[in-house]
Amino acid sequence: MTEASRSVSPSSEPSAPAHVNSPARVLTASLVGTTIEFFDFYVYATAAVLVFPTLFFPNSDPMTALLASFATFSIAFFARPMGAVVFGHFGDRIGRKATLVAALLTMGISTVIIGLLPTYEQIGVAAPLLLALCRFGQGFGLGGEWGGAVLLATENAPEGKRNWYAMFPQLGAPVGLFLSSGIFWLLLHVMSKDALVAWGWRVPFIASTLLIGVGLWVRFSISETPAFRKAMAAHERVAVPVKEVFGKYKRSLFLGTFVALVTFVLFYIGTAWLLSYNVKVLQIPFIDALEIQILGAVVFGIFIPLTAKVGDKIGRRLSLIVITILIAAFSFLLPVLLTAGETGVAIFAAGSMALMGMTYALIGAALAAPFPTSVRYTGASLTFNFAGIVGASLAPYAATWLQTNYGMAAVGYYLGLAAVITLVCILASGQEEV
Repeated sequence: MTEASRSVSPSSEPSAPAHVNSPARVLTASLVGTTIEFFDFYVYATAAVLVFPTLFFPNSDPMTALLASFATFSIAFFARPMGAVVFGHFGDRIGRKATLVAALLTMGISTVIIGLLPTYEQIGVAAPLLLALCRFGQGFGLGGEWGGAVLLATENAPEGKRNWYAMFPQLGAPVGLFLSSGIFWLLLHVMSKDALVAWGWRVPFIASTLLIGVGLWVRFSISETPAFRKAMAAHERVAVPVKEVFGKYKRSLFLGTFVALVTFVLFYIGTAWLLSYNVKVLQIPFIDALEIQILGAVVFGIFIPLTAKVGDKIGRRLSLIVITILIAAFSFLLPVLLTAGETGVAIFAAGSMALMGMTYALIGAALAAPFPTSVRYTGASLTFNFAGIVGASLAPYAATWLQTNYGMAAVGYYLGLAAVITLVCILASGQEEV
């Protein structure tokens, strides 16, 4: 692994011992932050199926409106690398803590504004444009959040427990999915669907203000990571981290992007697209479709810690190879399960999220591993978010289009192809690169 150039001076060591973060505080801060970020992100995904086609794209036929809603959904994934560059720059230059606070605020403010937006009926075409702008803000903030949260955990991890520590920010994804699906499920129990479409959908977006307050409080309670403090004491800071990443770590950036490809494709087929398929095609009542998604979130969360333990014992690379082969095999079951009624859909949701938990548990540490401390925030964030573009940004749209035009088997081939590409890139990577 190539190291960034540095000069070490003994006199640059701090004269007083720095504050040491407790493991509980570190893991809570990394988990709470990503939970809030992913809650905000998935609330949008649920609303993109349930209400946005009607409120922001009302002049289209139902399928075109859904595709337009998914198109605004994809904007965030193209914003995420920009957020990774900006927040990564400051995260590698001034520190993880301050950058994580700024990323959380960017994501949170964008989410709250969505809950206050006027609809197409009120202001016309400006409504979907403002929605797209806020979605861009969500993606920009999340682009800086994920990498910092993973580094907060891994750079405080003791030897031999890096996968276990890296698992905690990853748990934010299933917890956020559970909470976002759960709040819509709860709203549908206390109000009619008409009331939900009229005003109730705004509640999750505005209520995220409370979660943001909790997240900021937790983030302000921690100090910088030991690895970052050591790098600063050794004058390892580089002037332009993104230039360093593209100059010296192009191979790691490219391979890492496609190592994470199937993780993103699997997740967004098993959540956003599956939710729309259940509601729009199978005509499953929305509340039942949400219960299937909640089941998936629980399974997702269970398999993350289980796999992290295995990864620390047998190695991350071998674990990812086996998991990717399992995902490829599962892709052949996709058309069988999704044409077998509600029971088959529930089995598919549980199976896809079990596999998602397995791959997601390890992908955080795997994407951070190739980069030195001086550019790790930028490198890990860019890799993760480039994978989001190629794997997730168009996944709900592509799966909808494939299913509509070529049938359910085509969606399975899409997932299987992603798994093959990921497997090739894992095998092409060295042990130190994953």
